[in-house]
Amino acid sequence: MNTIGERALIVEGGAMRGIFSCGVLDHFMAQGFSSFDSFWGVSAGASNLAAYLANMPGRNRKIYLDYSLRKEFIRPGKFALGGDLMDLDWMWEITLKELGIDKDVLRADPRPFFLGVTRQDTGEAEYLTPHVDTLADTMKASSALPVMYRHGVDLGGVRYVDGGVADAIPVAEAIRRGARSIMVLRSRPNSYRKSAPKFAALTKRLLNDHPQLIEPMLTRHLRYNAALTLINNPPPGVTIIEICPPENFSLKRLSRNAASLELAYDIGVASGQGAIERWQQAQEKSLACCPSSVEDQTKG
Repeated sequence: MNTIGERALIVEGGAMRGIFSCGVLDHFMAQGFSSFDSFWGVSAGASNLAAYLANMPGRNRKIYLDYSLRKEFIRPGKFALGGDLMDLDWMWEITLKELGIDKDVLRADPRPFFLGVTRQDTGEAEYLTPHVDTLADTMKASSALPVMYRHGVDLGGVRYVDGGVADAIPVAEAIRRGARSIMVLRSRPNSYRKSAPKFAALTKRLLNDHPQLIEPMLTRHLRYNAALTLINNPPPGVTIIEICPPENFSLKRLSRNAASLELAYDIGVASGQGAIERWQQAQEKSLACCPSSVEDQTKG
């Protein structure tokens, strides 16, 4: 497997909580900051990265503060009757039609963009780098949380679901492929650790049609917390910078409160400058220690 460059940006999902990283990335665009060799996004993080790489500031902010709050997106009544709680089909169709995505800019950027997904038939993680023409469907697959969007997304004859099921923060995979300087944009405060599921029996029943997803769904917390342990204890030669919302950040996965969402976006924007400064300081430190291996990291 080909290795990637040393500098990676990883963006966690988290549904509506992703508006924090949306704000961070909008600040990055405002500053012309893109000092990375590869990009890794999961679920909402993948969608936020797509807007960032397409250089479309404000695009996803409008999705969070407008489209996501419309009655067509979250449909409890439909869910109660056996349908999907989140209408991702409607969301993708209307936002691509009305907001678009700049394929020319995406196509011109040679840096790899990995989207984390989970195979519905095995429960295993995959990291796809789709062609720009299939990017939208891959983003949808990465966001297709089982139970909330019941049937997954077909990509080339294989059905996929939310990447967060198998690998919510793909730090280990980025390191395995050669990343040595990594920034992780989180959707939870630094102290957060995921708990075991409270309704295991209900989860099993709702996933009866897709039994290979049951074990991964019930053990998500183990892999999630293992990723956080790795972030806080990286192997020798690896530097990881973690950008988190503040400890009082309490936005819910399916928040419908516009004021809370806008505040979370503003917090992300305000956190963006500190993220840039921390990254630049880490790069300067790396240059001082190992100038021959990171001499090209002054770019961006």
